Order: sequence, then structure tokens, then C-alpha cells
Amino acid sequence: MKSTPALLGLCFDEYSSYFPGTAKAPPLIREAFLCDASNLWSETGIDLGASGIYHDEGDMVPAPGLDFFLEIEQKVHSLLERGFRPLTLGGDHSITFPLLRAFHRHYPNLAILHIDAHPDLNHEFQGNPLSHACPFARIMEAGLARQLVQVGIRTMTGHQLEQARKFGVEVMDMRNWRDDFVPVFNAPVYISIDMDGLDPAFAPGVSHREPGGLSTRQVLRLIQSIEAEVIGADVVEFNPQMDPSGMTAGVAAKLVKELMGKMLEPNG
Repeated sequence: MKSTPALLGLCFDEYSSYFPGTAKAPPLIREAFLCDASNLWSETGIDLGASGIYHDEGDMVPAPGLDFFLEIEQKVHSLLERGFRPLTLGGDHSITFPLLRAFHRHYPNLAILHIDAHPDLNHEFQGNPLSHACPFARIMEAGLARQLVQVGIRTMTGHQLEQARKFGVEVMDMRNWRDDFVPVFNAPVYISIDMDGLDPAFAPGVSHREPGGLSTRQVLRLIQSIEAEVIGADVVEFNPQMDPSGMTAGVAAKLVKELMGKMLEPNG
């Protein structure tokens, strides 16, 4: 029997490097997900509106004096212990590091599919090793994943290229993108989607708009093409302050819907 997906909002953007606002995203993604403008059926034929099909754990907000990354790790560890598959709504991308610390305790050999305009492999950024520009450096140096596949990259620096080689990262950048590309995994997969991995024509509500990215359909196809078990995911870096039309909230909600559908596939 499939584990139940569990939504969890992480209202955190303290490690954003340019334009904060992503802390306000989780409630708006959830609102778009439940909006009557669409329905709750995934493209794979799963009724996400059915009673008990998913669990909503609500939102977490940093509390003064507490280590929020430790709080995240403990919360997600608890969800996994209870048999859920966490699907996290960010927040900035720094949250993926504590999320993977929790997942590694349950899936020591997991693989990651990372969709993003940026590789987020900096050793540190603006003096902060926990910046949203660094989570995959922390993840890989801590041995939290056996495989990291990055898709949509179009801002690779010399330093980050060295980091990618050091950690054995598989990079499908946009310069070499092929519509028939299908990542191959031989382990349970965690999916991390930065909304700026999509072209700003499809998702303008981000702090770091980078033209030349993926379409919504290309991202959906990537999710749907995975043949391995999907055990968790995050959708991060949606900034409502850059999304006055609500378009990006709707795209994020669509991704959440299809991620849930993938988690619940009979052979997923």
C-alpha cells in the first residue's frame, strides 16, 4: 500500500540572497491547489480530492531562539516515522538541506532530481554556507545522496562547475537540453523543484528570473517520466511579491498535484 503524501509548508526566507518574500508562499500554493478553478485529479488519473488521499501538516514558522533547520529535520523525520511521504512547500531553497538530513535517516541511498536555473553548489555565498545558493554542496559533502541529477541549469559558474565535478553531479543544462531526456535512477528519488527552473514566461513569480528555462510541460514530463519510487519532494523559491497575477502560484500548485500523483502511482 502506498504511503500517504503529506503537505508541509516552511515559511522561511532568511537565507535568501537577493529579494526576500518566499516565506509567504506556502499558504498561497495551498490556496491555488484547492482552488475551484481546476479539480483535484492528477494527469495520471488519481483523485486527490478523495478522503484521506493526502495529509496536510500545516505550515511551520521560525520561532525566536530555536534552530529552525533542526526543527525542520525533526518534523520531517516524524512524518517519515509515521509513514508519510513529505511534500514540502517553501520558502527558499536552503530548506532542502535539513529536509535531506531527515530523509537520509530513512533512505540512506536515495537519489535527487533537482530542477533549477542555478546549481546551488556554492561552498558559501555572501559569507553564508547555509545560503539558498549552497544547499546541494552541503547535501553532497555530507553524503546525504548517492546520486544528484540537475536539470534546467543555465547559470553555472567556474566554482560551481568544479563542485559539480568534485561531487559527481550529473548536469543537464539548458544549452544541451533535449526533449527526449529521461533521468535514470536506481534508488528511491527525492525531487527538488526551484520555481526559477521554469522559464519566467511560465513562472514569473521568482526572485531570480533567468530566461531560457523549462516550460511547465517539460517539467511535468520530467516528473512523469521517472520510473523509480518517488519518496518525497519540495517546491521552493516561489515569491508572491513578484507574482501579482497569481500565475506562478497556479503553476506551483500544478506541480504539487502531479508530484502527489507520482507518489501515489501503483508502480511509483
